[in-house]
Amino acid sequence: MQSIKVRQRVGADGILHLEIPTEIQEAEVDVTVNYQRIAPQSVDERGCPIGFFERIYGICADDPIVIGDGDEF
Repeated sequence: MQSIKVRQRVGADGILHLEIPTEIQEAEVDVTVNYQRIAPQSVDERGCPIGFFERIYGICADDPIVIGDGDEF
């Protein structure tokens, strides 16, 4: 048994369309679908989730990003 987690959007018609690639071909499979509504996220005037910058500020303090000279990153 394989477990695959995907996030899809339900269309205006209320139908959820799933396309899930498998390694199986030309065979019958049992499929179980569990779904849960995701609460809409509030965004600020820039379109970023509320509190985003407060959560990520300083996360590279112990491992700073170093950019080399010229075109090398």
